[in-house]
Amino acid sequence: YQRRVHGGIPRTGGSPHMSSAKEVLLSLSPRQAPAAPAAAGSKHVTISDLPVDPDHHDDHARLHHHGPHSHEHYSQRTPWLRAFVLGAADGLVSVGATMVGVGGGTTNMTMMRLAGMAAWVGGALSMATGEYISVASQYDSELADIEKERAAQDEGPETRARELDELTQIYIERGLSVNLARQVAVELTAHDVIRAHARDELGIDIDEMPNPLQASVVSALAYSAGASFPILSGFFIDDYQTRLIAMAGACAGGLTILGAAGSYMGGVNVVIGAARVLIGGCLALGTTFGAGRLFGTTVG
Repeated sequence: YQRRVHGGIPRTGGSPHMSSAKEVLLSLSPRQAPAAPAAAGSKHVTISDLPVDPDHHDDHARLHHHGPHSHEHYSQRTPWLRAFVLGAADGLVSVGATMVGVGGGTTNMTMMRLAGMAAWVGGALSMATGEYISVASQYDSELADIEKERAAQDEGPETRARELDELTQIYIERGLSVNLARQVAVELTAHDVIRAHARDELGIDIDEMPNPLQASVVSALAYSAGASFPILSGFFIDDYQTRLIAMAGACAGGLTILGAAGSYMGGVNVVIGAARVLIGGCLALGTTFGAGRLFGTTVG
């Protein structure tokens, strides 16, 4: 509730809830705000309209000029883009390791191309299918939980009262006083009872329901983007040693770029993050090449 207080809080003039509105807003700061008297005659209250307590003038100014969110959290920064980077790294390592492993066992370029193509198509389709099934299951589960809440609201006054008590208890556990928690629960219930219970009781944002088809397509595209590093560097070079060197260099460069990008978006040290992905990917590629070399030598 506090996170969604961004601007206007419509109230009618002389409403006794004005002080509580200010209390909710100022509770965003580490200090506890005292209740303020209602602003008589106001029909639309914003942060700047709230009465200013001298002891909390800094709180009021900060909310007015910067709003509740004056800084960006790394966990909320383009999560789909970070997932895309991770999917691309998966495609790079999977396809690259397959091609390098085959290259360790044979110098035949056709065999390496065939292995790379199979790893790319099979991996992308596998990722897309798995993502679709996973996200569709999540969507169905969340939808069923929302329908349970909707059915509970239709059962009658006693059930609705119990649901209101549950919502009140949630806000109490988050740090609101009993009276304020009750008031917040009542007002959110009056505004949109299903949305309030979905968000605060179930942890489901109705505006951000998962999309299985979108997730599967993005997953396949991410895998394919990573697979392009070893494929483009290894499909068109006839000389065996040059091909392996080009593939190794392209994979190492791709791992460094993807590791740095993922670390930057996650707020981690870019050098450390890139080195971690590079070392892990190179270990996978080297181990697979060694297995291919050992197996190819044994069979030959």
